[in-house]
Amino acid sequence: MSLNTADKIFLAVGLIDFGGIFLWISVCLHLAYTKMDLMLDHLKNSVLLNTFVPLRQGGPWGKLVLVGSISSVVTFPDFYLKRGKVNAEDLRGFPVALKRKLMILQWVGLILLVIMICIGVVAELGLV
Repeated sequence: MSLNTADKIFLAVGLIDFGGIFLWISVCLHLAYTKMDLMLDHLKNSVLLNTFVPLRQGGPWGKLVLVGSISSVVTFPDFYLKRGKVNAEDLRGFPVALKRKLMILQWVGLILLVIMICIGVVAELGLV
């Protein structure tokens, strides 16, 4: 079996994206297990996150959802501020270095998701 150049590129992009998703999950879990108390202390007056706090006891999956919701709030604060789900003072007091990490994490996750969807569309259409 011989692969042409398009198949090799498709395979390489797929493997890199799949590996990136595993790396992304591991970074999320690392933040969840090391910085969760700090993140929740700075967002204790936010209504939205108070509903997600019980997920903290939900094992790795619950911690991933909680870190994802916190990174979403930090990355897109206007959306949540307009709806009254997040306290503006909490966001102002959030540590800048951690906020930067969470924003990068959110955007990388979205990019990896879009790449995976594009790979699926290309495979479904039979372009490769």
